[in-house]
Amino acid sequence: MQIVRFKTDTNMAYGALEGGDVVEYLGTPWGPFRRGRRRLPLKHAVLLAPTMPSKIVGVELNHRGDAAESARTAPAEPRFYLKPPTTLAGPDDPIVYPTLSALVQHGAGLAVVIKRRCRNVPAERVREYVLGYTCLNDVTARDLASKGFWLTAKAFDTFCPLGPCIATDIDPDAVAVETFVNGELRQSSSTKELIFPTDEIVARIAQVMTLMPGDVVATGTPAGAGLLEPGDRVEVRIEGIGSLKNTVVKL
Repeated sequence: MQIVRFKTDTNMAYGALEGGDVVEYLGTPWGPFRRGRRRLPLKHAVLLAPTMPSKIVGVELNHRGDAAESARTAPAEPRFYLKPPTTLAGPDDPIVYPTLSALVQHGAGLAVVIKRRCRNVPAERVREYVLGYTCLNDVTARDLASKGFWLTAKAFDTFCPLGPCIATDIDPDAVAVETFVNGELRQSSSTKELIFPTDEIVARIAQVMTLMPGDVVATGTPAGAGLLEPGDRVEVRIEGIGSLKNTVVKL
């Protein structure tokens, strides 16, 4: 199932992608959720970020290729950071290039979307608490990060595009991840290259903080994270999920 959140001229709802159509569902994926009667062509709907999380938790340096590219030793323990919910952007929403930075980078990655309250859950049971998986672009002001300002570097509004759907039936540890900027391939890898696999990441986070329904866990970006400039069109593609596209703008 590919779950979406969408709006039309008349309403906003959750639904599921079926071919080139959106089928509206009643309720939300975190509660009663049943198929409705309304069906409309995808071109008549505007896809939104598929979840509205209370928090977005990321893991730094979690792809083997990324560690090798940066000439850094792979961490023995996962290193986590937070992005506030205000960083969220949906499919085709703009990424706003901040005036406080001169070095902004894309960072494609698989994101886990939590289904129900998750706290102190062992890795082997994590998938009982997962709704599904989506594309995420972990945009970073790299010049600020290099100065140690990690919160600032990750926290600008629109720095977390998410979507286009939540796929419930994929293997999160064996999907291809790609990034294109203006049609040029920038990143190409697989979640097979994760240093810490998805279930372990979620379990480790849940030892520290309670993950709530709709929360998002970003599993890390492959090698090739590169610069973005105003006017660039950046696309994240993940096998079994689809394509997340956003344009960089400077206000």
